[in-house]
Amino acid sequence: MAYSGSTAEARVRQAGLRPTRQRVALAELLFADGDRHISAEELHEEAQRADVRVSLATVYNTLHQFTEAGMLRILPVEGSKTYFDTNTSDHHHFFVEGENRLVDIDEGPVAVSNLPCPPDGMEISHVDIMVRLRPKKR
Repeated sequence: MAYSGSTAEARVRQAGLRPTRQRVALAELLFADGDRHISAEELHEEAQRADVRVSLATVYNTLHQFTEAGMLRILPVEGSKTYFDTNTSDHHHFFVEGENRLVDIDEGPVAVSNLPCPPDGMEISHVDIMVRLRPKKR
């Protein structure tokens, strides 16, 4: 589902955030083409191509604000490399090494058992499974 500017603004408002010009513009870019995985650097490049004047620091801050507001999921992948997922439902991922590409694992036979009990006063919010892929060696 593509989001128009007014829909992006409504989405930002519904998340409890003030719909600044930059937040709305970034929301338009993020949610225009359905679910996807994107890094801050990739979104910054898209913003530059779309003539959205925004610094990389503002992109990082906005992505983290969107994550805290429940609009995105954060996916730490490689040390300092972080991706943001527009699909906030519980699901898991393949990570294609060498391509730095994330792919959703379709719902299926992924099961997690024997999770440890969390410490007193804590609860498990969710479990992320990342299956790393590489081409088969010949």
